Amino acid sequence: MGIHQYFVELAEKLTPDLYESIVLPRSVIEVVADEEAFQGWRTRETGSIAALQTQSFGKDDSFILDFGDHQVGYIALSIKSVGSPQDAPLGLKLIFGEMPCEVAEPFDNYEGWLSKSWLQEETIFVDVLPAVIQLPRRYCFRYLKVVIIDTSRKYTVSFTDIHCTAVTSADVRDLTPLPANVQEDLQVMDAISIKTLQDCMQTVFEDGPKRDRRLWIGDLRLQALANYQTFHHYDLVKRCLYLFGGMTLADGAVGACVFEKPNPVVDDTRLYDYSLFFVATLFDYYEASEDREALVDLWPIALEQIHIGLARLDEYGVVRDDETWWCFTDWHPELNKQASAHAILLYCLKRGLGLAEVLERKQEATFISEQIDRVTRAALHHLWDDELSFFVSGANKQVSWASQVWMALAGVLNEEQNGQLMDRLFDSAPDIGMTTPYMYHHLIEALFESGRPEKALEQMRAYWGEMVKDGADCFWEIYNPNDKKLSPYGSNLINSYCHAWSCTPTYFIRKYLL
Repeated sequence: MGIHQYFVELAEKLTPDLYESIVLPRSVIEVVADEEAFQGWRTRETGSIAALQTQSFGKDDSFILDFGDHQVGYIALSIKSVGSPQDAPLGLKLIFGEMPCEVAEPFDNYEGWLSKSWLQEETIFVDVLPAVIQLPRRYCFRYLKVVIIDTSRKYTVSFTDIHCTAVTSADVRDLTPLPANVQEDLQVMDAISIKTLQDCMQTVFEDGPKRDRRLWIGDLRLQALANYQTFHHYDLVKRCLYLFGGMTLADGAVGACVFEKPNPVVDDTRLYDYSLFFVATLFDYYEASEDREALVDLWPIALEQIHIGLARLDEYGVVRDDETWWCFTDWHPELNKQASAHAILLYCLKRGLGLAEVLERKQEATFISEQIDRVTRAALHHLWDDELSFFVSGANKQVSWASQVWMALAGVLNEEQNGQLMDRLFDSAPDIGMTTPYMYHHLIEALFESGRPEKALEQMRAYWGEMVKDGADCFWEIYNPNDKKLSPYGSNLINSYCHAWSCTPTYFIRKYLL
């Protein structure tokens, strides 16, 4: 058995059990067009669940249930016929929505570039009533729209029970509540962050339980940080690390994401920064868990990512920027990634050095230390612009928020200089901004690490706090306060509204503010 196969088998043994809970709908609602509401829709309660259970429904009738909070799980419906004997099948359409837009806007109009099959709807036909219908697919939703396609002229139907069996691998009993003196808006932000993390914690740390339902290493790194401050589910992080370490790409690079089923397999998506983040994620895991056995196992994989990352340096010691690579960093369509990729390499080299020192690998530690010096000098000599007092990126010397944030996190300058860099960033506000909570996470961390905690808190409130005001019950994949229908996929209907990389306010609150 190869060592990589051993890692995968070990990961499979770490597959967690899921905690189940029964969740009942809270009310019957309608969704109303409102230009002032988030994405143009608001909800209005129209009835109670008790009243719904006394009603019957025929062809083209519909109703919308509000479960009161975001759910990930399995729906069951108890249905009976009313009137004459059932003389034709019952046709039902079920439409699930994390947000009101999903149960208000017809999916037939969807023109995004991600597969339409991610839109959550189900059409079923029931030949014999009464019946209990248990949907086999897992759904991710707060709102459920039930449409009666048809009964017949002789009978109608009533719904005696509709409930969700919610699932997660997070044990809420492990949570430590915030002290009562923490400000109310931070208490709310913390609770929504934890709910986001909880709903993404399944048999792996999923990026989003609606879409893509996959283990991505960029999301994992941030989820793990939040997890260490909340649920302390170390084995779930360990499982994910062994899956990545056990299924590398042909040249040894860690893939950007892996699939669990039917058997674990690495996707062929390759991202320069995500491969390097295996090193940082392993560093964070060891720091939290002190699991030396896992560190010994996975160190060769981490070291290989360092060598692969360094192979991209040019003769000046700068990450090469051309058409042959993909670095994620953020979804901004005009962002040049060279400077941020260079900084991410340095950030991960420093964490690699920490691991080598823990393992007392002196030769490897010396090598990494030399590379840290080389990459730092290259950043200062070739990516720093004295005239602008900013780091620049690419042939056109682009100045972006991402480049400054990542250079601050990489510690190219000292803490005082980083603080001044952050001040200039806000004063100048480059046009190439940030589009995802993922990138905002790194801005907030850079502010905390650069001695600007007040500014960090202000930005948390200006970003995640605005999501709260816009009605978030989980934090979202993408959010632009100035363009609330923004989607990198061509339609806000396909956006993920419970997304892993958005869960980190709880990390900031518990690490930096308590």
